[in-house]
Amino acid sequence: MRAALLEKSQESLAVVNDIIVEDPRPGEVLVKVSHCGICHSDLTVVDMPGGGQLPIVLGHEAAGIVEAVGSGVTRLKKGDRVMLTPLPTCGICYFCSREQPALCVEGQSFMTGARADGSSPISRDGEFVYQAFGLGGWGEYANVVERRAVKIDEDTPLEIACVIGCAVQTGVGAVLNTAKVEEGATVFVTGLGGIGISIVQGARLANAARIIVSDPVAERRDYAANFGATDVLDPTQVDVVEKTRELTGGIGVDYAFEGAGHSQLILDCMNATRSGGTTTMVGAALAPLELPMPALLLTQEKKLQGCLLGSCNSHRDIPRFLALWRKGALDLESMISHRHPIEDVNVGLDHMRASRGLRHVLEF
Repeated sequence: MRAALLEKSQESLAVVNDIIVEDPRPGEVLVKVSHCGICHSDLTVVDMPGGGQLPIVLGHEAAGIVEAVGSGVTRLKKGDRVMLTPLPTCGICYFCSREQPALCVEGQSFMTGARADGSSPISRDGEFVYQAFGLGGWGEYANVVERRAVKIDEDTPLEIACVIGCAVQTGVGAVLNTAKVEEGATVFVTGLGGIGISIVQGARLANAARIIVSDPVAERRDYAANFGATDVLDPTQVDVVEKTRELTGGIGVDYAFEGAGHSQLILDCMNATRSGGTTTMVGAALAPLELPMPALLLTQEKKLQGCLLGSCNSHRDIPRFLALWRKGALDLESMISHRHPIEDVNVGLDHMRASRGLRHVLEF
C-alpha cells in the first residue's frame, strides 16, 4: 500500500508504495482510509529529537470504509463507514468500570505502535514498521482491532468526520467530560490550533457566559471569534492574565484550558483562574514541562488537571458529536482549512510548523 513513512526523526517523510499490510486477524478489521487529519501530536513525533519508534506510519485522525473483517468481528462488516479512534476502550477494566475511558488499560496500547503481542500488521521489505497510535492513518489501509473502529451513518462525509477523531474529541471532550463546564461559567483558552478551537466550540456548547481566548496568530484569533469566542486577546500586545481578570470583574475565570503544551501558558491559565478555579492541560508537549508554581496558587484551592482525548468514550462520544453536527450545533466543516493529497504531507506539516490554517486533512 501507499503510505507516508517517517524513517528518521526531524526529517521529511517519504511517500512510499511498498508497505505490506496483513489481512485482519481474529477480532481485527481492515479499513481503507479515505481521509486523515494532521494533528500536532504527529508533528511532535516528527520533530522529536533522538528518534523513537522508527520507521513509523503516523496519523490518528482517520475515517474510511471497512475492506475486510477477521473472524469473531460482530459489529462491523465490509462496506461500513467508520471513524477510527486512537484510544479504544474495553469497557470492563478498572478504569472503564469507573467511567474513566481514556485511561482504559487496553486503550493505552496506543503508546506502543504495535499489537498487544508486540507484532505489527504492517512491514516493508520484511522489516517491522510501527503503526502510530495503533492506527497509522497516513497509510491507504489501517488494520486495527474492532473496537478501534466506530461505525457512522452512510451519509456522513468522511472528509468532514475525520476531524472528530482527535481534535474534536480532545477539545470538546475536555470541556464537557474532563472539566464539566457548567452553563453560565467563564472560560479562558490559550493556544488556538485544532484542539484550542475545539475547546472554544465545547465552551459554546456548554453555554459558557464568557469565552476569552489568546493566541499570537491573528488568523487563529479570527477563527476563534467565528467559532464563538466572546473576547479575543493578542498576547503580544496585552497581559492576558491581567486582561482576563479585568474582563471578569477582577475575579478570574472559572475554567482555563491550555491547548498548546507550553509551561508558561499553563502558568498563565492558573493565574487567570479565580480562587477555586480549574486549569485543564490539553496540549501535547514536546519537551518536559516545568511549572514553578507559587504556593499561593495552592492555598487558593486552584486545581490543575491533565486530559487525554477529552476523557472520551469514542463509541459514545463520536456519535454524540456527529449528532450535534447534524443539528448545526457543532461546526466541523469550518475546522478544515486545508486539504492535501497524501503526496503533500510534508507541505501540511510545514504549514503546521508555521501556524498556518487550522486543520489540515490528507486525502487518499
